[in-house]
Formats: sequence, C-alpha cells, structure tokens
Amino acid sequence: MPTVLDILIRKGNEIHCIHPAATVMEAVQSMNIHRVGALVVMKDDSVVGMFTERDVLRRVLAEQRLPQDVTIADVMTADVICCPPDTDLADASQIMTSRRIRHLPVCGNDGRIIGMVSIGDLNAFYASHQEQTIHYLQDYIYGRA
Repeated sequence: MPTVLDILIRKGNEIHCIHPAATVMEAVQSMNIHRVGALVVMKDDSVVGMFTERDVLRRVLAEQRLPQDVTIADVMTADVICCPPDTDLADASQIMTSRRIRHLPVCGNDGRIIGMVSIGDLNAFYASHQEQTIHYLQDYIYGRA
C-alpha cells in the first residue's frame, strides 16, 4: 500500500513555518507569498501548533481582532496531529476525515518534522493512481498489455 512517504517523495518536503510570537498579519502574508493554506508553528525545532486559513476566519476575523495585533500563539491550533512517514494513505485519509483537518505534518522517529501532506495531496495521489489503473485495465481488455 502507498504511504505518506510516497507523497513526500513526489511533492518534496518543503515546510512553511512560523514562530508563535509572529503576528497573524505576518502569517497571512507568508501564506500568500508561498500560496499555502497552513503554516507549521515551530519553536526551538519543535512543532507547537498549526495556523490555517480556518484559524484566521474563526479566531481573528469572526472575533473582530486586528491581524497586526494578534500573535500566532493566541490563535493557533495547538492540538497538532502528526504521523510517521510509513503511515498508509488510507490511514492518513481517515485521520484527516475524523479529525476534520486538511493538513497533516509528517514527523520522523526523532519527532522532527520532515514534511506535510494535505488533503489535496491525497486526492491528487488517488486520482493519479486511478488513472493508471484505468489505463492498465483498458490495455488488458483490448489486448494491448
């Protein structure tokens, strides 16, 4: 079965991070520059939270707080779910669905983050896999295999 590591090998392991003392405005600007929907909140090489577009909407804008005055530590999601690189994609999908999250950090045995997968990454992987299967089956049916 394919694993989270298979996705990281394909897409790379670039991680966009921010410090908990940064402002929401700095985070939003970073998210826009990098065209991502989430940042990993890091302090001293440790994952301490996630900051997502959803956090901006629910904990900043909906509460009428000023993005330039609010720190990430005040509004981040602190309960971060991580998975090891050998996590089966079906298990990663189940975690994301049951926890209602769109981004899943991948951490090694030492606890250090090595990448992040999104629900979009999983969907793209599944779509590509299905296309390959369909092509193989068509070749088999029509005797081209």
